Amino acid sequence: MTTAMALENILTEIKNDVLVITINRPDKLNALNKQTIEELHDTLVDAENNKSIRALIITGSGQKAFVAGADIAEFANFSLEEGRQLSAIGHFKIFNFIENYSKPVIAAVNGFALGGGLELAMACHVRIASSNAKMGLPEVSLGVIPGYGGTQRLAQLVGKGKAMEMIVTADMINAEDAYKWGLVNYVTTQEELLAKCFEMTSKIISKSPTAIRTAIKVINAGYNNKLNGYEVEIEEFGKSFNSGDFKEGVSAFLEKRKALFPGN
Repeated sequence: MTTAMALENILTEIKNDVLVITINRPDKLNALNKQTIEELHDTLVDAENNKSIRALIITGSGQKAFVAGADIAEFANFSLEEGRQLSAIGHFKIFNFIENYSKPVIAAVNGFALGGGLELAMACHVRIASSNAKMGLPEVSLGVIPGYGGTQRLAQLVGKGKAMEMIVTADMINAEDAYKWGLVNYVTTQEELLAKCFEMTSKIISKSPTAIRTAIKVINAGYNNKLNGYEVEIEEFGKSFNSGDFKEGVSAFLEKRKALFPGN
């Protein structure tokens, strides 16, 4: 079953229990402006509350760009406090929100992913890139630094040294280097990009929604310096035994049949 709806800067389509979100500003290389951030946030909130949606894919419209950054014209004359608020609101509404989302989010990186675009991809749980993708954090060229989590997530993904190099040189890297350094999980042709994403989501939606939601939470806990990831894992592992998904999964295994997870 496929359903679709359109906002001004966001296109959405539900296919096989997967929501595909397309950033739709091709004339601006899908740059993130305030309205796009608001529409993306509202779309994510709606999807969070829709139990029929089991996974999400985020991509950009056209063949040139995933998201080529933030819309610089919007913040060119910002004050110190306005700049701080720009970063804080972005973290809250999009980047931290996606990282801690209860359903797996895959970034289908179909071209340029620069600045806020790469930060958006890094906030997603998995990144799959087309072979023409170019990625980078060019903010120091503008006299600023990455402000949507890029300084933290890039180092987590590729290591401190490579993250330092990419940020202070503002250099772009290609898809093959991104794969080599662990920034993306897979590289495909542009024509096969969404098919590869759906291949992964088909595996995801056959598994326990409760366990997947918990796994995302526990993995993220290991990167939160206010938490002990091992302790969170012990606690959440114990809670799993009280879930309907656990009871169904074990019963299905013992009865040698396919599990039908309730997701409670």
